[in-house]
Amino acid sequence: MTGRPQPKTIEARVARAGLKALGGWRYVGDVPAPRRAVCLATPHTDNMDGLLLVLLAKSVGLQLSWMVKDDWGKPPIGILIRKVGGVPIDRSKANGMVGSMVEEFERRNEFYLAIPPEGTRKRTDFWKSGFYRIALGAKVPVLPGFLDYAKKEGGFGPPIELSGDMKKDMDAIRAFYDKADPKPRHPDKFGPIRLREEAPSTHNAS
Repeated sequence: MTGRPQPKTIEARVARAGLKALGGWRYVGDVPAPRRAVCLATPHTDNMDGLLLVLLAKSVGLQLSWMVKDDWGKPPIGILIRKVGGVPIDRSKANGMVGSMVEEFERRNEFYLAIPPEGTRKRTDFWKSGFYRIALGAKVPVLPGFLDYAKKEGGFGPPIELSGDMKKDMDAIRAFYDKADPKPRHPDKFGPIRLREEAPSTHNAS
């Protein structure tokens, strides 16, 4: 395993024990070298997916963060939410969710923001583009996360640097998942990997 060495901290040991207790899951592949990245939490077809990805990341020393509603960031529960990785988002701000996360990346030297691009556990025909706009705005790579329920393996693929050419960048993301071919817990709920913004216009030129 390349990248940073596998940690022997208590937290990492507990995570690996948790993965074993959940059926023998294990992290496979390289440990990501970038210190800041947007991590794709996919496939997202079951409540268990998030827990597994967090444990897999912690088992190799990656501390995932994720967005939560602003109300969850208020004391006293907010103290715990932030400690375990929650990042409260005030959607009423003028810069919105994307701008807030770009600012968060600017404030941190190490930040792994996990985003389920499907936005739902139900099947959807399009991914939400928030992850793309955040990574592009923050000038950080996208780490394609994956869970394979058939093999009980998971991890992250190589970092994908975005060019700003959405079709080209999404083709790179699709190429990774096509090659990895991870098996979701509920395959029927996993839709195509594409953004609505990629879809051709339905209006014909007059």
